[in-house]
Amino acid sequence: MAEPDGQNMRVGLPAHAIEVGPDPLARPTRNSVGGWPFLDEDQKWPDCFCGERMVLFFQLDIPSDLEPFSGDHLLLFHCRAHNDASDPQMTDGRLVPRYWDAPQPPYPRPFWRVLLQREATLPAAEPEPSLRALPLTLRPFTDVPAEGLGAQTFKVGGAPSWAQFPEYYQCACGTELVYVCQVPEDMEFAVRPGQPEQPYSVGADTYGLFLGNEVYLLACPAHCDPAAVWPVNQN
Repeated sequence: MAEPDGQNMRVGLPAHAIEVGPDPLARPTRNSVGGWPFLDEDQKWPDCFCGERMVLFFQLDIPSDLEPFSGDHLLLFHCRAHNDASDPQMTDGRLVPRYWDAPQPPYPRPFWRVLLQREATLPAAEPEPSLRALPLTLRPFTDVPAEGLGAQTFKVGGAPSWAQFPEYYQCACGTELVYVCQVPEDMEFAVRPGQPEQPYSVGADTYGLFLGNEVYLLACPAHCDPAAVWPVNQN
């Protein structure tokens, strides 16, 4: 694991708070909870190892002031039937090759997929069927870390508000992963009526991510693969 850059942790960092709107979407938009995923032409909607199509929890365009992922389209998918915490698999001090597809004991593969797409221009023909499609608004702010910890909120950019200790990983390609986005602990995503209940979810009418842990997305700045993103879980 690499050491954090102490200099950057003492100054204000550009960030965007992510706000969920109340009014259901009637058409595709690039910043959304649920909705119509914008995927690269050769990228299929991800399936879980169990055979279920993963749920699109949210997607957004990364603003131009947030290098090195400026202009990328971020999407987070997670299985409805499998709700667990992530567990990094390492070899020689790095995440294992193709860690986004590698076994996640006791499962044969991860039950999530996080994508940073660079050519995502068209929406899928059908929306996410499980979650209510709601708009996301990104509002810029300066994240000033206190004792190395950023604001504890749903955000892209800034600094992570580590609930435990900082975690830093090296991609299988050799590049140090960079923090890009944070989902707060126990964040609930409203489901459409009649959907199956998610195991270990907070409520019968909501779905959650990674057992409700706080989630910090660390991505490969070399863009070695659209799925080269590791979801750190803490509580």
